Amino acid sequence: MGVRPLLRIVHIIAGLAAFLLVARFLGGTIRAELFGTETEIVSAKLWIAWQLPLLIVAMALAGASGVVLAGRRPKGFAAVKLGRMRIIGANGLLVLVPSALFLAWQAAALRLDALFYAVQIVEIIAGGANLALLGLNIRDGLRMKRRFGLAAG
Repeated sequence: MGVRPLLRIVHIIAGLAAFLLVARFLGGTIRAELFGTETEIVSAKLWIAWQLPLLIVAMALAGASGVVLAGRRPKGFAAVKLGRMRIIGANGLLVLVPSALFLAWQAAALRLDALFYAVQIVEIIAGGANLALLGLNIRDGLRMKRRFGLAAG
């Protein structure tokens, strides 16, 4: 098996892992906020903070492998996917990671106040946006697979 097929496998696994982690973070947060106790909210926020390194690695692998697979001058679906990844990365780096760390810090101190919930709302909106963009990238990756007969994104 050559390098490109292996890179495609890495891309698929990393992209799917990133999507599932974001979905789990978002779903766990919403469930805890709507139906959980204060202890469950705190647990959800701390769990997310501890899982962030996994998401960061998955996103980095998906992004880097996507750049290599797209080539020097990406066109079509590949160009669109790379454009989305720039937004996903900026949203993650500038909004989601700082929010997750702040919320974990506040939750650990049991400060579930107005500021906590304001940041929580921002995190839910930004997380939902990233989940939607990752979903669109998965959809376009599947379209590329059908169009080119590739097992990649």
